[in-house]
Amino acid sequence: MTSPLSGAKKFGLPTPPTGWPIGAYPTYAEAQRAVDYLSDQQFPVQDVTIVGVDLMQVERVTGRLNWPRVIGGAVVTGAWIGVFIGLLIGIFTGQLLEPLVTGIFFGVLFWVVMQAVQYAASRGQRDFQSTMQLVAGRYDVLCNPANAERGRDLLARLAEGH
Repeated sequence: MTSPLSGAKKFGLPTPPTGWPIGAYPTYAEAQRAVDYLSDQQFPVQDVTIVGVDLMQVERVTGRLNWPRVIGGAVVTGAWIGVFIGLLIGIFTGQLLEPLVTGIFFGVLFWVVMQAVQYAASRGQRDFQSTMQLVAGRYDVLCNPANAERGRDLLARLAEGH
């Protein structure tokens, strides 16, 4: 009898990382540099995994949200969507100007109404813009046990500056 998750790799389902730790780094860039160094040393990097540990969701506030900013952003976004749809229709109809102008007009109208309703419904509960990121407290480099000792030795040489 097989497990219902026996096909996890085949279907790309998440699986926990395996391997022995050969390095730990405070930033992803440093972990990436370490793996790049291993690759430069002809190390079998297909046996290596970078794992983010102590994950945090970070929301960085980018500015205050108000009516002019909501409407202005909606106009720009709606215009871009309208340009895309107008050009798409123009390609299939053989005309360009009329579908483009119509697409921009209705794109802006639709997007402004949609964003205005959404902002008004929030009733000031979220008067700021932000971006979200998933970051790790540290990044571990794991390796297949068969090559872990060699990988650890190479990364120690990197740390020493060789």
